[in-house]
Amino acid sequence: AKVHRENHDPRAVQQCTLLSIKTGGCSEDCSYCPQSSRYKTSVKAQKLMDTDEVLVAARKAKEAGSTRLVQGLLLLESFCMGAAWRDLHGRKSNFNKILGYVKEIRSMDMEVCCTLGMLDAGQAKALKEAGLTAYNHNLDTSREYYPKIITTRSYDERLTTIANVREAGIHVCSGGIIGLGETPEDRISMLHTLSTMPKHPESVPINALLAVEGTPLEKQEPVSIWEMVRMIATARIIMPKSMVRLSAGRVRFSQPEQALCFFAGANSIFTGDTLLTTPNNAFNEDQEMFRILGLVAKPANLGENESSLPIEEKTVVNSSSVSI
Repeated sequence: AKVHRENHDPRAVQQCTLLSIKTGGCSEDCSYCPQSSRYKTSVKAQKLMDTDEVLVAARKAKEAGSTRLVQGLLLLESFCMGAAWRDLHGRKSNFNKILGYVKEIRSMDMEVCCTLGMLDAGQAKALKEAGLTAYNHNLDTSREYYPKIITTRSYDERLTTIANVREAGIHVCSGGIIGLGETPEDRISMLHTLSTMPKHPESVPINALLAVEGTPLEKQEPVSIWEMVRMIATARIIMPKSMVRLSAGRVRFSQPEQALCFFAGANSIFTGDTLLTTPNNAFNEDQEMFRILGLVAKPANLGENESSLPIEEKTVVNSSSVSI
């Protein structure tokens, strides 16, 4: 909590909207994912959403308060778009559509994020030129445990995509999932990989597995709130200026439990009824939580990300002003 308050306004929490613009039918074998075509789940494969659908969702998110785009909607500061693809090979027309989405949404004065699978250097550059703010590409777990979760994409391929994103000048959003059956050492290893990159990711999502029927991990026991709090606290200490996002699995935690996560250093959440294909906290519940805990929506950073600024250039709010 001390590290968090030294680097961020402890009351400000970024609210991000996540929209699945292309759902299901993915060729990868990620053991946790209901969108894989290899597993029999309730998720049905769909084509890329039409332009009007995406822009309507973005406008709703904007009206609700979003300032950063991550395909979805809600009272947020970010809009993020997700597509269930391994990579963009052979998807030139769809990629051009997405570049158009990025340009349109960016013109709404919102931050825009995408997660589209692996990127090469040219694709990353094109997204940057279109106005993309951030790109999500999670490590998922440690290098050591990774082969037990995914076999269709290597750990080094994930790191290469992150390097391409960074080289293009796009902010990096990269974290992982706990509750996959990994050990505490695996969690440490993943955070070590993230924290020893040439530059810390601007955003670090910490996800708790929501086991989905039909996937290989459907019987996995859920993680406790204390495991989540420790993961968030460790990420905050070793990556003090990054946004640490309380992501998937939040729906399982009570309001007091989420308050512990914010106290430990989380300062970003996804809002909306679903996160791609899994359930999420209701919008009204989140607004009530913000009111009770005295939290405020963190405004968009349309220029340099706050996490890249020296500490002396930021306003720090004394911890005594925080309701929680």
